Amino acid sequence: MPAVSPVFPYIAPVLLLTASNVFMTLAWYGHLKYPGKPLITVIFISWGIALVEYFLAVPANRIGHRVYSAAELKAFQEVISLTIFAGFSVLYLKESFTINHLIGFGLIFAGAVVIFRAPF
Repeated sequence: MPAVSPVFPYIAPVLLLTASNVFMTLAWYGHLKYPGKPLITVIFISWGIALVEYFLAVPANRIGHRVYSAAELKAFQEVISLTIFAGFSVLYLKESFTINHLIGFGLIFAGAVVIFRAPF
């Protein structure tokens, strides 16, 4: 069996969290494009999509926790989630992205930067 690269636990969580957030964004918000569909139908479809997300997010956090704290993993997840959501809402839902969204997401990103800084 080939040796795992020493960068694997640093990179794999980011890649897996990115993929998991694509599925989670689709599960949570994709149905908004179909308001006429019965709620129970979109709940079960969303649940099925979210199951794929769990198969990606859980290993991401398990692998990542070898080199990142839980708070750092959560910060990664939030920044990735907001980035994917911004693109999804504009490209898929055809919603506008305003300066308020940019400022709000920027503040959340700033919070993630603080988490990764050395302690004050």
